[in-house]
Amino acid sequence: MEARLQKILAQWGIASRREAEEMIRDSRVQINGILAHLGQKVDPEKDAIAVDGKPLSKKHRPALIYLLLHKPAGVVSTCYDPHHRPTVLDLLPKELREGSGIHPVGRLDADSTGALILTNDGELTFGLTHPRHSISKTYHVLVKGHPPEAVLHKWRQGVMLEGRKTRAAKVHLIERCAEQSFLEIVLQEGRNRQIRRIAQQLGYPVIKLHRTAIGSIQLQTSKEPFLDEGKYRSLKDDEIQFLQKQLKKNSEVRIQESESISRGSKSPTD
Repeated sequence: MEARLQKILAQWGIASRREAEEMIRDSRVQINGILAHLGQKVDPEKDAIAVDGKPLSKKHRPALIYLLLHKPAGVVSTCYDPHHRPTVLDLLPKELREGSGIHPVGRLDADSTGALILTNDGELTFGLTHPRHSISKTYHVLVKGHPPEAVLHKWRQGVMLEGRKTRAAKVHLIERCAEQSFLEIVLQEGRNRQIRRIAQQLGYPVIKLHRTAIGSIQLQTSKEPFLDEGKYRSLKDDEIQFLQKQLKKNSEVRIQESESISRGSKSPTD
């Protein structure tokens, strides 16, 4: 059955769908010996697909991998860094890094620490990093100063960033120190450096930012020992099922939105 090339590469665990699109743009993918183009449809049962000159076969698709990593500060959430900084893949053993297509799901900026999911399930990555996704992410954040309740309330209601208001968030004061405050923040969106930018805008810059959980997937649970910085573990079956349920939910929401837009664009009939 024909499907878009980037979707097949994602399904086979070669890369996330966005990364697959970049590979196609960079002339790294060939179909039947000819350079592929973005949006091209192929039939993996009939067409010969090659990446970086190496033929691919569905039977060689690597097993799906789902990991939870405790990202340290100073490590970038990408597969490759042109500035030669350490990446999250450098924290994995060679047998996981090479040939598996594993990649991070979303990002934590280099200065932040905490929970990050790694997988080679490209379809899952595409669905969970879609702008409309709604998986909550929990952060423990140390900020300068003592933001009053009015400021925390404003943060909860949403703040304008680059002309667009952020979604409502949960912002809870955990503790006030001498010149700092410790907050717990739960977001259901992931705009670039969102917490840091909002905190700066409100006048209480971030000192430290740590992600403790992605939905129900936590760095520390009653059943699991604490995951040290730089270490990883495989996701449990129920954690993988949680992600897959979120993927299905997000897909259904996008379909409903698309159908709603389609109905709205139709002219009324007599």
